[in-house]
Amino acid sequence: MSRTVNLRHIEALIPLLNRSPYFQLLSMRMCALGKGFCRLEVDLERKHFNPFGSVHGGLCASLIDTAAYWAVYCDLPEEIGITSLDVTVDFVAPAQKGRLVVEGKSIRCGKTVCLALASVNDQDGKLIARGNSKMIVLAGRSISADVVSFLESDPLPPKFLS
Repeated sequence: MSRTVNLRHIEALIPLLNRSPYFQLLSMRMCALGKGFCRLEVDLERKHFNPFGSVHGGLCASLIDTAAYWAVYCDLPEEIGITSLDVTVDFVAPAQKGRLVVEGKSIRCGKTVCLALASVNDQDGKLIARGNSKMIVLAGRSISADVVSFLESDPLPPKFLS
């Protein structure tokens, strides 16, 4: 049975994630999070470019990994965690300016493995990269509790409505 995600939980979690060290390092922002999806954005800066003047592939790989991870978040019970097993990235086109929009989509969450897809598009909708991620399920490891602990935050509202 599918449970209803608590919007107060999501509204409290998103700003917390956006102030996390890795999000800040890459200047990525979580813009939307819900059942089976996630959307991130990055306004490109000089630090994102390789020596040839286009977006470094590592940025796209990190964005795909992050969007895929958070896309499955709302599909999981509150007391379940995940960690990436692998990330596969297909680089399609270079990006050299503007904003990247990244969308993650949950494909399947099983008892031991979750699978998600993500795409990186430029601000005009042109596909820059796409990929998928497999994540292992970690029983007894709450993602939101780990985030709250690491970022020294107040507890979040419950993930699901009763």
